[in-house]
Amino acid sequence: MKLYRFLSGPDDATFCHKVTAALNKGWHLFGSPTYAYDKTTKSMRCGQAVVKDIEGQEYGPDTKLSEW
Repeated sequence: MKLYRFLSGPDDATFCHKVTAALNKGWHLFGSPTYAYDKTTKSMRCGQAVVKDIEGQEYGPDTKLSEW
């Protein structure tokens, strides 16, 4: 199965750690990162899509993406 996640967070070290953790669990960057202003919090936010291929498993709506 191929898994997809979109990671997002504030423009600070926590976002970088979130992406780094995903990469170290075998996820791969997919596309370019995004960067946008959040009017509600008056701060910048980052986003990055990641994908991962898992052999021998079937995807279902109950699949917990964060566990992979």
